[in-house]
Amino acid sequence: MSRAVLIDAIRTASGRGKPGGGLSEIHPVDLLAQTLQQLVERTGIDPALVDDVIAGCVTQAGRQSSNIARNAVLAAGFPESVPGTTIDRQCGSSQQAAQFAAQSILSGTSDIVVACGVEQMSRQPIGYATRGEDAAGPMLRGRYPDGFVHQGISAELIASRWKISRAELDAYAAESHARAASAIDRGLFLPEVVPVTVTTADGSTTRFSIDETVRRGTTADGLANLPPAFREDAYAERFPEIGWNITAGNSSPLTDGASAALIMSEEKAEELGLTPLARFVGFAQVGSDPIEMLTGILPATRRVLDRTGIRIDDIDVFEVNEAFASVPLVWQREFDVDAARLNPWGGAIALGHPLGASGTRLLATLVNALRTGGGRYGLQTMCEGGGMANATIIERI
Repeated sequence: MSRAVLIDAIRTASGRGKPGGGLSEIHPVDLLAQTLQQLVERTGIDPALVDDVIAGCVTQAGRQSSNIARNAVLAAGFPESVPGTTIDRQCGSSQQAAQFAAQSILSGTSDIVVACGVEQMSRQPIGYATRGEDAAGPMLRGRYPDGFVHQGISAELIASRWKISRAELDAYAAESHARAASAIDRGLFLPEVVPVTVTTADGSTTRFSIDETVRRGTTADGLANLPPAFREDAYAERFPEIGWNITAGNSSPLTDGASAALIMSEEKAEELGLTPLARFVGFAQVGSDPIEMLTGILPATRRVLDRTGIRIDDIDVFEVNEAFASVPLVWQREFDVDAARLNPWGGAIALGHPLGASGTRLLATLVNALRTGGGRYGLQTMCEGGGMANATIIERI
């Protein structure tokens, strides 16, 4: 069986996911297309050799509808013979895209696949795709008669059930910003961040290349002054155990961004004279309680470790998506890893969470951190809406 290897992984800088953010004026097709063009330029790959492009995107409506993967492939100037498909595993969409890409290579179905993702939350915010319609239906609601909750409530439930204090949440969030700011100052993100050209309404162009969601000087004391973001009387009555400690400050911000990874067989890389950065070692995906929702990262991590035979102590870098501070904190409690190895350059609280693009964004940072620090194994895991999670282990080559 051929090995699936990672040739390169890149991302755009994170744009604030609101009007006026650095990426709010670009069309999301162009945002992803420019990222694909940068991947081709950096690796020198002939795009005609690409067997498929798999893109993660959560809000597949409006400007992100109609198979944005295919539209971006064509917009990027790839030959018309290169197909593209768009997938939705919620926040783990582009991580799943990378897994599908690697699995396609491992099976011998493909030689070269691009996994990527895009999300422009400034224009297509959470909930935009439903247009006010019921996305569940009577049968699903019948199984959960008390009703579903949004992820903010799930983050509160996790903090309460694992007894994570407001002080711990705020301290973690402040550290995420501090680590990200330090990484920027040391130039650590330069190998993974690619610039994007944004054309504004007046026809002028700007180059966007700096993560604008990182808030320098953020302190736990400052975050302590923020009010709870998700408290509602109905939820307070339903879940009296909630302490209402999740705020805008210890949550990931709304974000615009795109990311992409070039994945191929080891034989094809050798044939093309390309040097891989890493190989894919193992994958896992799980379902979990759709009310607690965000704890699937725990069984997903256990499953990928069991399947690969790799011990948690063998892993040098962990990227656990910081959807909310309670998520990586509960993961750290369960696995008792050194905090220095967990999101060492900051996570989504500082670097943003552009939903469909976050999976390959984490992959880019993970392989970059392994390469910079000389580590061997890296693990990334992502909690996902509806109660799911993905986990991936890579080995630096």
